[in-house]
Amino acid sequence: MIKYIEETTEFLRKKGIEKPEIGIILGTGLGQLINEIEIIKEVSYNHIPNFPTATVEFHKGKLIYGKLEGKNVIIMQGRFHVYEGYSLQDVTYPVRIMHQLGIKTLLVSNASGAVNLEFKKGELMLIDDHINLQGDSPLAFKGVEKLGNRFTDMSQPYDSNINTKLEAIAKKNSINLHKGVYASVVGPQLETRAEYRYLKIIGADAVGMSTVPEVIVANHLNLPVVAVSVLTDECDPDHLKPINIDEIIAMAGKAEPDMILLFKELIKSL
Repeated sequence: MIKYIEETTEFLRKKGIEKPEIGIILGTGLGQLINEIEIIKEVSYNHIPNFPTATVEFHKGKLIYGKLEGKNVIIMQGRFHVYEGYSLQDVTYPVRIMHQLGIKTLLVSNASGAVNLEFKKGELMLIDDHINLQGDSPLAFKGVEKLGNRFTDMSQPYDSNINTKLEAIAKKNSINLHKGVYASVVGPQLETRAEYRYLKIIGADAVGMSTVPEVIVANHLNLPVVAVSVLTDECDPDHLKPINIDEIIAMAGKAEPDMILLFKELIKSL
């Protein structure tokens, strides 16, 4: 993997991507942050050596480098998932590349379902902790110790200082930002009624199909990370209705302005 990382990083540096300070992973329906950026360079995933290719129709497939709030940022416009057939090493490979390019902070967004029924769709949740239900680890491969400590500490997976800043920004701008636990499952099927009840019992406030692998690798690299989830549906097992993907995308779009404001103000303060 070290050889692949060096090859990919060299390719991107030759493309003009130099010294990014902040990495951003954009989740489902959250692509409008791109409109706020002074774009310097963009590269399609399928042109980058050793990079996976996004296959989900509502996920773009570009790495974008530019300036946002005076900072050099590199943005994944579209992420990868285990349910696309990728390994967890594939899913998290871009985090290793962004780190190798020089980022000092990683910001992550996603769309998720609200298991905590006090949270409503269209609201945001700051992820304070997580539960990995993907059945594997992105660190479970031969030679991982050459990239960082094999037995990575996860007692504080999300940077508490950055979380505090985000909460202050949300309060100042009257944004309803919940704080909670995110459970990451494989997907792509949605959960059954019994599974939603189980998730609630084990302490999850929201459930989705991403983010946790990237956060594990960020911690492996000692890279401060923060993640915000857009709650796109309410997962009430006693009143469960068939899922509507178009409605989920629309709900993510509705919450997007608040997410963009949070990220922009946070970047300004870093």
